[in-house]
Amino acid sequence: MQESDKLKEQKISSKEIYDGVLLHIFSDEVRLPNGETSVREWIKHPGAAAVVPLFENGDLMMIKQFRYPPQKVFYEIPAGKIDKGEAKDTTAKRELKEETGLIFDELISLGDYHPSIGYSDEVIYLYIARDIQQIESRADEDEFIITEKMPFEKALQMAYSGEITDGKTIAALVRAKYWLETTGEI
Repeated sequence: MQESDKLKEQKISSKEIYDGVLLHIFSDEVRLPNGETSVREWIKHPGAAAVVPLFENGDLMMIKQFRYPPQKVFYEIPAGKIDKGEAKDTTAKRELKEETGLIFDELISLGDYHPSIGYSDEVIYLYIARDIQQIESRADEDEFIITEKMPFEKALQMAYSGEITDGKTIAALVRAKYWLETTGEI
C-alpha cells in the first residue's frame, strides 16, 4: 500500500440531488481513512477545454465575457465544455473557432487543471494553438464576447497583477510561459 492510499475515502452510497443541463449534484456518504463516516456533496461536470491562441508575432487572442454568477466581465482565454462523446482536442478546436473565429494547424497540450477540487470533478484540458488563421466567428446564440488581441507578455502580467482572475486563464498562461521557455520558443 502506498502512503497516499491511506488518505482515500470509500463511497458507501450516493444520491443525486439535482440533474441540470450542465451540472449534476450528488450527496455521497463516505468512509473516512479512520473508519468514521461523513457526507461529501459534489458536482459532476462534463469537463472543458481551454486554448491559448498564440500568433507567430507573440500576440494572443483573449476574450472578454460577462459571467453571471460573479456578475462581472472577465478576461479569459477561449474555452468551453466538452460535449458528450466529444474528444477534448475537438472541443478546443470548436470553442476557439466559435469564440474567436480562429483555426489552427498545431495544438499543443499543456496538461489538465482541476479548478474546484473541494466540490467538483471538473477538469479543464489546457492547450496552446499555433499556426493560427482568422476566419469568421460563430459564437453560440447565448454568448456575447469581445475579442482582444494583445502581446502574450501583457496577458501574463495581467495575470500576475490580479487584473486577470479567471483560474483557467491564469493556469494556462503560466503553463504556456513555461512551455515557451523550455522549448526555446521565447
